[in-house]
Amino acid sequence: MISKKTNWPVTILLILGAIFIILPLYLTITIAFKTPQELAGNLLALPQSWSFDNFAKAIEMTNFFNALKNSVFVTVLVVIFTVLTNSMVAYAIARNMHKKFYKFTFYYFVSAMFIPFPIIMLPIVRQTALWGMDNLVGLVILYIVYNLSFNIFIYVGYIRSIPKELEEAAIVDGATTWGVFWKVIFPLLAPMNATVAILTCLGAWNDFLLPLVVLSDSDMATLPLVQYIFQSQFSTDYNLAFASYLLALIPMIIVYVFAQKWIISGVMKGSIK
Repeated sequence: MISKKTNWPVTILLILGAIFIILPLYLTITIAFKTPQELAGNLLALPQSWSFDNFAKAIEMTNFFNALKNSVFVTVLVVIFTVLTNSMVAYAIARNMHKKFYKFTFYYFVSAMFIPFPIIMLPIVRQTALWGMDNLVGLVILYIVYNLSFNIFIYVGYIRSIPKELEEAAIVDGATTWGVFWKVIFPLLAPMNATVAILTCLGAWNDFLLPLVVLSDSDMATLPLVQYIFQSQFSTDYNLAFASYLLALIPMIIVYVFAQKWIISGVMKGSIK
């Protein structure tokens, strides 16, 4: 009989990792329900009375539902069009890497990952203003373009692992290049599509800097942008701020609860492949 020994170094690291995740979440929840007087006391203590007044005030101060509508609009469009367009561009590059133009295009996109956003921030602000893109639609376009570099890098590597014989068989059956992509390649990209969709969704939903420098109308503000209202020059209203943070977090939790079966399914298909 083989005895199982506990790997204590790994176990300790997992416990520490869980603490670093759970503790900030615990503080966020408890502070959101506390009064300013309770916050000044024991930080780790539970609220004496679980009141929703902070949430009501946060919703009113941030115009929460308008910001929620803007974030949903941006995130949904960015995820859909990023998966569709980025996968098509990657397929064209992956199957033509033997040609100089496509190889140059691939390295051109990859090199863009090493350019920090602050370097191009001011030119982007100027350009979007001149082209009338300082709105939610312009923000969606910018997200799709900025996601190209990393997504093409991971898509191309995955597509090149797919046997070309599958495409050749489809072509023999009369499929066009367009048909080959949608009927053969795109279904096989399910694990990678799930990965790209998750990263894109989180990135677009939580981003603060790009909406800050691009959007010109306060009515177009997204959820991360309206959180700034709780910070003044001298202090921060932590009770209202943390309540607002929880409200902004809830939609992503709901998305994960309903989408986890597709996420897990995509990962399992990738491992079986």
